[in-house]
Amino acid sequence: MASSDLQRKILYFLASAAVLVLLLILFPTFEEAIKAYFQAKFGVNIGIDGAVLKADSTRPDMMIETSVNLVVNLLNIVEIIIWMAIVITVVRFLLFLTTKTLYRNAAPGEASTLLQTVVSIIIYIVSFFIIFQSQFPGVQLAPLFTGSTIIGIVVGLALQDTLGNLFAGLALQADQSFQVGDVISVGKLGTGLVESVSWRGVKIRTFQNKLLVISNAALGKEALEVAPKDNLNARLVFFTTVYTASPTNVAMRIREAIRTSENVSQKLRPIVRIRNLGTDGLDWEVKYWLEDYSKYNDSDALIRQRIWYVCQREKIGFAFPTRTLHIEQKAAEIPPEEIVNSIAEHLNKISIFAPLSDEEIEQLANASTSRVYAPGEAIVRAGQVGNSMFVIISGSVKVQITKNDYQKTVNTLAEDDFFGEMSLLTGQPRSASVIAIVETEVLRIDKNGIKPIFEANPELVNSISELIEERKLALTKQVAEDEEQATSPKKGAITSIRKFFGLK
Repeated sequence: MASSDLQRKILYFLASAAVLVLLLILFPTFEEAIKAYFQAKFGVNIGIDGAVLKADSTRPDMMIETSVNLVVNLLNIVEIIIWMAIVITVVRFLLFLTTKTLYRNAAPGEASTLLQTVVSIIIYIVSFFIIFQSQFPGVQLAPLFTGSTIIGIVVGLALQDTLGNLFAGLALQADQSFQVGDVISVGKLGTGLVESVSWRGVKIRTFQNKLLVISNAALGKEALEVAPKDNLNARLVFFTTVYTASPTNVAMRIREAIRTSENVSQKLRPIVRIRNLGTDGLDWEVKYWLEDYSKYNDSDALIRQRIWYVCQREKIGFAFPTRTLHIEQKAAEIPPEEIVNSIAEHLNKISIFAPLSDEEIEQLANASTSRVYAPGEAIVRAGQVGNSMFVIISGSVKVQITKNDYQKTVNTLAEDDFFGEMSLLTGQPRSASVIAIVETEVLRIDKNGIKPIFEANPELVNSISELIEERKLALTKQVAEDEEQATSPKKGAITSIRKFFGLK
């Protein structure tokens, strides 16, 4: 389509230029014919300077001289018109080619058209004076320029604001700050959609459907915030939840709810993150990108609506300001014996605690503590000195070792699995790092919790050491590079446990 338009313009230019040049070539012949007619009719000769004389070099009758001068001036004017037509045709074609080159992938704006018009007028004026002077060399243009200067000063003072808007509009167009269809915010003047850009100013359709007209001079003095129409522009929405709400659950639910909302771009994933740990609760920030930024008010309202429904479904409470008295029923407390029984159930599933009696399991449950870790958070790190082990209550973790400067995952543990038993029983440094995959709750058992059990029943050391050796042998085989690494003397574990807990 663009190629056919260019070809049509070129053909039109060539045809017009050919006709005008032909007229210009034939015009002297026509002019000589007119002069020959006057010489034959009235017996007068027309000089190069336009002087009308008889054959005897005397002046003819005044009426004849006036008529001949009128015809000569008309011929000069026609020639000026032909020359100006050629100049206009060439200038318009060159400006068309320039516009096609500069705005190959976009349509020119109104300010760009205005700039072309100003340049064209300047060229036309200069060309006209040059052509006019060649046809009427006897006419002095200096007084005309002097008068034009005075008139220009008077007009310039009268049109000071208008000219200021004109040149400010040209500066804005040269900077290409915004285009028709962009959403702009002009300081305290207003925000809206750009409808048109002219030599006088910019028309902005506000989101109250009002038309805001701002002069170019005023616009050039303001700070502009532009949201281009062909760009993915982001929006931020804020909300606050209570501290008891799980951050991982809140982020996941809200992200899924807004990702499929109307006008939300699918090219970039929405971001839901904690903005601040506020005095009343967790302050959240939702960042998402819009396909059509001019509808951001409706989109913000829709996102807030989705957040409310998600929180209602998932029983996620909104935080209330501390200045507001919020009375709610106290949640029923779980009796301590139920908590201990629940922990004891998990401990009974741990193989290394199989030799312990029910009373010893209950004693160990009372000495244990529960901890919650976020996804990606390290529970233990390789090389750390430790004296505790962990039992997974909920969630999952990955076990990593360093191999060739790379963190290699060698195992994945889930609910009722355990890790860190060697550090608990022997005090050895951690042999691997354990990272939470999802939000994970673990039960922490430390040296002080199990020591009284060993002191009361020293024979448990032998039973537990056997289980430890079996587990260690199985784990070692998974990562050993040769069979020699898969053997470990039984006496080493018993000795280490007794020494660590100070048992004889």
